[in-house]
Amino acid sequence: MSFFGFGQSAEIDIILDGAATRRTAEVKTEDGKKERLFLFFDGESLSGKVNITLKRPGYKLEHQGIKIEFLGQIELYYDRGNQHEFTSLVKELARPGELHHNTSYDFDFNQVEKPYEVYTGTNVKLRYFLRVTVVRRLTDLVKEVDLAVHTLSSYPEMNSSIKMEVGIEDSLHIEFEYNKSKYHLKDVIVGKIYFLLVRIKIRHMEIAIIRRETTGSGPNVFNENETIAKYEIMDGSPVRGESIPIRVFLAGYDLTPTMRDINKKFSVRYYLNLVLVDEEERRYFKQQEITLWRKGDRIRKSLQMAPVPVTTPTNGESDQLQAFEKIPTPVSEEASLEDSPTEEPPPNPAPSEDIPRVESYAEGVPTEDA
Repeated sequence: MSFFGFGQSAEIDIILDGAATRRTAEVKTEDGKKERLFLFFDGESLSGKVNITLKRPGYKLEHQGIKIEFLGQIELYYDRGNQHEFTSLVKELARPGELHHNTSYDFDFNQVEKPYEVYTGTNVKLRYFLRVTVVRRLTDLVKEVDLAVHTLSSYPEMNSSIKMEVGIEDSLHIEFEYNKSKYHLKDVIVGKIYFLLVRIKIRHMEIAIIRRETTGSGPNVFNENETIAKYEIMDGSPVRGESIPIRVFLAGYDLTPTMRDINKKFSVRYYLNLVLVDEEERRYFKQQEITLWRKGDRIRKSLQMAPVPVTTPTNGESDQLQAFEKIPTPVSEEASLEDSPTEEPPPNPAPSEDIPRVESYAEGVPTEDA
């Protein structure tokens, strides 16, 4: 409502070109809900119209200029008042003057760089949006429209399997193997657990996918672990020589590509966490980092017959016996143990090469939703 001429005197709408046929993607909001936004890729252009509709016909709208911005922004929740912009483009739509009737303006941002993928986490948010501002003497009129951005990657040339022998001296020796160390977001994790020595009574075994979000730097580093999925892969005590298969489908989970040191503000990494629970409720675990990446339909069709190279482990630990760590604190929301002697050590990820990204400069590059 407007009193004495003050208040919102016009409505602003941003209409994107090709909106009727453009694909959309679900993006998580800060309150945990999901909304569908128009999907764009790195290098793709943005164009459309800005419509300004006067609410009171016959009245004029004085302004000091009208502009539209394309912004890429990172916001750390513990520093709400300080947004970090890594992309900022501005176009002037109108010089200072007056609007006497409804008006439309065309805009075009050509081949816009979008280096990172949108992300909403526990302590950080990365977003892209268009902002239209009608500058006024007292209160500006502002309209924002958020956009979804996905980053595509090419097929990893080196994708070695993960194979490691771990255990507790004279009590438990197992060997676990995963078929790859890098997985796309619709992939399937295939592996096996071999029991070489069993002298403790195991109640069950489970495997979990854990997302670790790291924000800040130096002494102000915050780590947040979130259990994305958890499977019980064995119930009951195994015997020597037994083999337990593992098959985890990633397509049904809310996953993002692995993000390393995004604009020097945050990182997102994923781990496979293998947990054994004995009859005295003692828990033993081994974590292994995996790399997740996103591929498009076009990449999959061109490379669907390419063989997956399997080489020896890069971590050099396949022939060494490692002690299982005992879990002193819950992996996710489980009760902690009273007899836990030490804190959980940080994961020891196997070295992996960064996934090269695909430059998606063509309009409407088909891809898979997250």
